Amino acid sequence: MSGNRRGPSAAKVMVRPVSTPAVPALGGRTLLAVVVTVLAWASAFVAIRAVGEDISPGALALGRLLVGTLVLGLLVARRGWVRPAARDWRLLAVCGVGWFAVYNVALNAAEQHLDAGTTAMLVNVGPILIAVFAGLWLGEGFPRWLVVGITVAFGGVLLIGASTRGADADAVGVLLCLVAALTYAVGVVAQKPLLRRLPGLQVTAIACGIGALCCLPWAWALADELGRAPAASAAGLVYLGVVPTALAFSTWAYALSRMDAGRLGVTTYLVPPLVILLGWLLLGETPPALALAGGVVCLAGVAVSRRRVRTPTAVVSAPAT
Repeated sequence: MSGNRRGPSAAKVMVRPVSTPAVPALGGRTLLAVVVTVLAWASAFVAIRAVGEDISPGALALGRLLVGTLVLGLLVARRGWVRPAARDWRLLAVCGVGWFAVYNVALNAAEQHLDAGTTAMLVNVGPILIAVFAGLWLGEGFPRWLVVGITVAFGGVLLIGASTRGADADAVGVLLCLVAALTYAVGVVAQKPLLRRLPGLQVTAIACGIGALCCLPWAWALADELGRAPAASAAGLVYLGVVPTALAFSTWAYALSRMDAGRLGVTTYLVPPLVILLGWLLLGETPPALALAGGVVCLAGVAVSRRRVRTPTAVVSAPAT
């Protein structure tokens, strides 16, 4: 046989990096929804600090949640109602009591002790706690970067705690912020299974209503304090219920339906810097230098906790030729 004949060639093995899907460009409405959400949530910390001079924490929480429930209820009525199952109501109760009732009372009380910027930096450790609870209750595990991020963020909390030795801060406020972050995280984890079965806006409206019911013991205080409060404080309470609660949750849901949750979640890192800027412009206050350093460390810890292990390269066998 001729020696020039080629036999079947062996398959060539090539190693190529896994291609990353192209990230779709954000539409104008989606980008606007993101901007509105971040600005609204940042403004809430400043508004709470200002209104808190005339309205106590529990009464402020009740007033905000009543207004928010009314507006959200109107929005849900326009879209229709999906009947929750019995198991859904248990999770809705956890979300409403934790995220809306306890969180709002604790946050309002914290801002009686801390400036708005320091409060925002501390509460923003919530995403780490969400990841911890998701690992414990939803079986999502504890990746290495989550553990590293927890350690880094804890160091930031200690720095902020050390700053409470000054005249402008209070260790009680730090503890209240951590309570707010904890209950926020519990509420989000309880909400996650609900969103597979119920519309997000309806979940928020029901949870907000449950939170308002929990705060009813402060009804007399709210009526009394509103009667004596200046018009600006009453308007601030309505603003908190309409804009950071009803509007911001609606724009958040709109943006979440049109972009990746991870990309959207990163935008919340902008909230503490905006709060510090708004607090300086509108209230004439800035966090202590040590609290600022601790807040940067906390945010760094949150960012590290969200890091993911790089996907290994794919081994692709080229067909024989």
